[in-house]
Amino acid sequence: MERAPTAGEPSESTPYVLVLNGPNLNLLGTREPTIYGRETLADIVARLEAMAGGAKPPLQIRHVQSNHEGALVDAIQELGPASIGIIINPAAFTHYSIALRDALAAVGVATIEVHLSNIHAREEFRHHSVVAPVAIGQIAGFGGAGYLLALRYLIERRDRAVESRV
Repeated sequence: MERAPTAGEPSESTPYVLVLNGPNLNLLGTREPTIYGRETLADIVARLEAMAGGAKPPLQIRHVQSNHEGALVDAIQELGPASIGIIINPAAFTHYSIALRDALAAVGVATIEVHLSNIHAREEFRHHSVVAPVAIGQIAGFGGAGYLLALRYLIERRDRAVESRV
């Protein structure tokens, strides 16, 4: 039998932000720390959950990391439409995944593309994003803080939408 959530605890009906991370991001903290830093993906998700839980009203974070393009497309299709927004770090898929780009366009949810490193200051092939045209913005080069900036924007966007309905 499921227990009812206690006061302040998120429930299945709590609005959420979908956070997606692409290939190799499961290796954060050990993978090329001079580029990507020492913070792990679990650290980043914990910081997002703390910020989301502290929002008034609170939000949940639904996080999916996969090294497989199709798993991320499935997550966008299944979880994206009911979310208040999507934060995505497509990683290597940034530069060629038309499938991710099309899935994001199809669900029509506010999407923010995030990159830990400044992709525009790196190798030429990293400068182009096929995801950027369907995102409302792109944050690059601020490490894990980029995810928090994206979440902060989505929270403020939600709050403005609520205020405009009142």
